[in-house]
Amino acid sequence: MPLADIQREDEERSAVDAASGSAGKRAYVRAMFSHIAPRYDLLNHLLSFNIDRRWRRKAIRKLNWRREPTGVYLDVCAGTLDVAAELSTEREFSGSVIGADFAEPMLRAGRGKGQWMSIHPVAADALSLPLPDESVEGAIAAFGARNLADLDAGLREVRRVLRRGGRFVILEFSTPRHALVRAAYHFYFHRLLPRIGGLVSGNRGAYRYLPESVAHFPSERALADHMEQAGFRHVEWESLTMGIAAIHVGTKV
Repeated sequence: MPLADIQREDEERSAVDAASGSAGKRAYVRAMFSHIAPRYDLLNHLLSFNIDRRWRRKAIRKLNWRREPTGVYLDVCAGTLDVAAELSTEREFSGSVIGADFAEPMLRAGRGKGQWMSIHPVAADALSLPLPDESVEGAIAAFGARNLADLDAGLREVRRVLRRGGRFVILEFSTPRHALVRAAYHFYFHRLLPRIGGLVSGNRGAYRYLPESVAHFPSERALADHMEQAGFRHVEWESLTMGIAAIHVGTKV
């Protein structure tokens, strides 16, 4: 077998192992996102046909930031700071956003977005946030929860830093329930996306990891159960775009 094929198989095997929750998931995810950071935004919007922008705006509305527009908010697993930037430019928002991500190159790739003086990037692991208890008014994770090495620990950590009455909003991919939509979704996610993403980013494994990580992530009902077990209350969710994604909301009471 040619060396290139062996390397590709190794990359894809590592991606599948990480997505399934192997012991090396944390290191794999950090290295992967650090590598694809320069092309991440381009591919994100291209491969989602720009629908991801609309999903993020809706998730931000669920944050209910108008309850305290001058407060401090947390964008956890912030990536290239799209959510932090969107929130910072809301007309009535005059607070600040902490953008936390453990892949520092992703944060650097987001520099200059939004109202930069209101955004505070922090290189930090979502499982061990450098924030005091009850120090943020609300928190949001957009397409980052499935990358946590320990989902339950991450949920508990976000709840720790939330003030009472604050919401945690999770925007994440899901698997459509309708058979025809699900078939088209799987064809795109498992066949086309890895090829396109691999060609543009130079990292085929990263875009094999994406569909595999979605496949291994809890269903909408199961994720709601995880949130409730972590101590969140009034947990609810909403499916988006025929079930391709979902928004979950939980409150610290």
